[in-house]
Amino acid sequence: MPRSRAVLIAFLVVTAANLLANATGGGLAFLLTKPLLMPLLAAYLWRASTERGARPDRLVLAALAFATGGDVALMIDGTGWFLAGMACFLGTHLCYVAAFTRHGAAAALRRAPLVAVPLGYAVLTVAALAWMWAGLTDVGLAVPVAAYAIALAAMATTAAPQGWRVGLGAALFLGSDLLIAAGVAEVAQPPGAPVLVMATYAAGQALIVTGRAARTGTPTDAPVTPATAPATP
Repeated sequence: MPRSRAVLIAFLVVTAANLLANATGGGLAFLLTKPLLMPLLAAYLWRASTERGARPDRLVLAALAFATGGDVALMIDGTGWFLAGMACFLGTHLCYVAAFTRHGAAAALRRAPLVAVPLGYAVLTVAALAWMWAGLTDVGLAVPVAAYAIALAAMATTAAPQGWRVGLGAALFLGSDLLIAAGVAEVAQPPGAPVLVMATYAAGQALIVTGRAARTGTPTDAPVTPATAPATP
């Protein structure tokens, strides 16, 4: 078995343990598993790339490093830690935007059918912010969440031309963050929200990373199979 596949299996096992901990209130298991998720994906990307005789995408590795910091910060209660986590994930999205743009996202988004993707994510972002604005204002987070939402939408938009896995992964990542924001604004809290947040986040990141790993070593301008991102997560 390739080592990259073994690392990916380890990620799936740790993800399952984390989701079980979220569902059952297993605090210690949650604390032990969550910080391991993104480093395992980074290890997978590194191994998968070297097995293909290529270097791993450093921007994607940086995005995962920022995400690890965000995961740890959001494990601690308090507005300050929430803002620190948001800042780390902002770094994640900016790294992804840079990586996807470097691989031809801007040019691809000017062609049909992907030309509709930026508009779709813009409408979704405006609608979500309007829905949550009063609640976010009450907790003093309206402006930082709005700025973060713009970066998140840009990440999801530039992910769309990178293939179906990356496009779907970005949409799931966006959905996970939308669930978190809705809970903070107290406008919606679906049953099992913590499990849904982690499931969509872990799946989204895994799809982005495996999608990028599959194209490691291909030319920057190599064609990809377009993935039209959904208008809603």
